[in-house]
Amino acid sequence: MGDLSGTRWRTSSRSGQTGNCVEVADNLVGVVAVRDSKDRSGPVLRFAPAAWRAFVGRPPAR
Repeated sequence: MGDLSGTRWRTSSRSGQTGNCVEVADNLVGVVAVRDSKDRSGPVLRFAPAAWRAFVGRPPAR
């Protein structure tokens, strides 16, 4: 889960009006990456897709 090349970041739909919250990259195989939109060169959290769906409250993919 270490390679983030090809990452396409988007601002979370749950961010506030200013967009200062989190950015999510869900275009990677086997990982969803999350970072602070105010510190884009800072640390990145990585989640397994099933864990991310559980976190945001989506039903499992079929």
